[in-house]
Amino acid sequence: MKKILVVDDEEKIRSIIRKYGEFEGYEVAEACDGMDAINKVKANSDYDVIIMDVMMPELDGFSACSEIKKIKDIPVIMLSARGEEYDRIHGFEAGVDDYVVKPFSPKELMMRINVVTSRSRAEEGAVDIFKYEGLEVNFTARTVSIDGKRIDMSPKEYELLFYLVRNKNIALERERLITEVWGYDYYGDDRTLDTHIKLLRNSLGEYRKLLVTLRGVGYRFEA
Repeated sequence: MKKILVVDDEEKIRSIIRKYGEFEGYEVAEACDGMDAINKVKANSDYDVIIMDVMMPELDGFSACSEIKKIKDIPVIMLSARGEEYDRIHGFEAGVDDYVVKPFSPKELMMRINVVTSRSRAEEGAVDIFKYEGLEVNFTARTVSIDGKRIDMSPKEYELLFYLVRNKNIALERERLITEVWGYDYYGDDRTLDTHIKLLRNSLGEYRKLLVTLRGVGYRFEA
């Protein structure tokens, strides 16, 4: 059973995440502040992911994250009431794997937890495959098949599909997709994304329906 450590000084927040985590099959432990989290990781570092609030007594989330990463490189998803770019950058510099702004959707948080833990298992060398009916996306082998037949796509189509599937059921803004797939230094026309989505839909055939357009926002892979 995968383990989550929830770190927040608000008992209500910890209770909500525990409820959804246990429903998803996770074993959930709790810590009330940054120092408590560090002590729990020292005593038992066998956590698959840590959900950490930023503003806490004793020790803030950023500092606690940095100290925990020295003990073991456990994935950390940071919770914060502040969503400014500076706070996000500060979090990623501290080693945060993902950043969720309060108030948050518990269902979306669980999806992000699943993505982070899946990514972590893949990095450890496990074969990582997503299947939906006749569609198979093999992240380890970097292949896509429909009904057992290999689909040939461009490198960017593969990268875009892999990122969408990794973040399935999550609304992904256009800017985020361009940044994650094309890179921070991409300054081209953002219609490039729409073109690749169109090509990707053609490649997926009957499974094109899984790529949902969110008007005015971006795209979502629904499965």
